[in-house]
Amino acid sequence: MIDAMARIWVLPLWTGPIEPQPLEGGLSNQSFTVENEGRKYVVRFGRDYVFHHVIRSREVMTARAAHEAGFAPEVVYTSPGVMVSHFIEGRTYTADDMRATIPEVAQMVKRFHVEMPKHVSGPGFMFWPFHVIRDYARILKADRSRVSAELPGYVELADELEKAQVPLPIIFGHNDFLPANLLHDGERLWIIDFEYAGFTTAMFDLAGIASNAGFSKEESDELLGLYFDASPTPEIRRSHSAMQCASLLREAMWGMVSEVHLDNPGIDYAGYAQMNLDKLEAALDAYRSEFGKT
Repeated sequence: MIDAMARIWVLPLWTGPIEPQPLEGGLSNQSFTVENEGRKYVVRFGRDYVFHHVIRSREVMTARAAHEAGFAPEVVYTSPGVMVSHFIEGRTYTADDMRATIPEVAQMVKRFHVEMPKHVSGPGFMFWPFHVIRDYARILKADRSRVSAELPGYVELADELEKAQVPLPIIFGHNDFLPANLLHDGERLWIIDFEYAGFTTAMFDLAGIASNAGFSKEESDELLGLYFDASPTPEIRRSHSAMQCASLLREAMWGMVSEVHLDNPGIDYAGYAQMNLDKLEAALDAYRSEFGKT
């Protein structure tokens, strides 16, 4: 914490004294708010996490592109391991907020998918959740993780869920639509945190929203209907239900890899992994009860 404060104090942005305040909520990065000359900023620290496929230069590019496209706050400064953005005065979304504003969320996600390819630059990054799961399994096997015996089952499940996917156009996804990555300023939604953003299928964002916010079947159907401008077909519903399971498996394995490779005080990565495994068990039961095994 002292090192982070020292790094903030010497940033060439401030005029006069500042008092950085820790910003709670991040699982893998440190963030602080700083007020200076009547403006408020977020200072975010993070290094490359190759084991999570996170490259900070790509995150910065995406954050700037998202601002250009009207989705995100402006990035005002970057240096290796540091990104400073304007602070959005607003409410951090919760699962209840996601469920209460499905039309607004659906419209925002669809616009993001369509508009972002016009603004991103550089080499294209592909986020395919089933590849991520398989790569996490390779990493955990090499690390001789406590979950090593479970890895073949996770990969087999990923293969099953991948087969249930319907072909969709490639879009540019956020790929981490936790409720806390949406902010509402009283007039509109904003999106933050672009570590995992990249080209993918729309189904991952749609499934991530539903699984992370605990959508019911009816709420998922509403989201899909609004996104696709039509009532979801049985194939779309099956694909979405399977991808919800994949989203939860990927999130659980994110926790398992983080348990080995990250050390952030106060973060229980093993507990986070188990929470998502418990959610996965319920989602998988619902998926197989309705659609059977692929």
